[in-house]
Amino acid sequence: MQMNITETARVIRSKNAGPFELTLDIIFKSEYWYKYFKNNNIINTKVISSLYGVNESDILGIIWFEPANAVKATMVRRISSGAAGETDIYGAQQHAPLLGITFDYSE
Repeated sequence: MQMNITETARVIRSKNAGPFELTLDIIFKSEYWYKYFKNNNIINTKVISSLYGVNESDILGIIWFEPANAVKATMVRRISSGAAGETDIYGAQQHAPLLGITFDYSE
């Protein structure tokens, strides 16, 4: 069965991690979904780089944080926060590509 990440996550957001980096957070609805995504490697550098159209080397890290049932991916910003041509100074509107993550689900 095909599912969308919005069925499994409580929060999907983005924010600055300083002026040159962007952090993407996914907080899952339950420990079950956290472990399902982690154990099946659904969130990885290849997926993030593809969604955001950047090189995998621009993904600085993916951190799984079990106490919060969350995963955090940090990437290099294309344009630093506040620079000319930059359109989202806080990085708060950059999470939309994550909403398109789909995956095959089987119990």
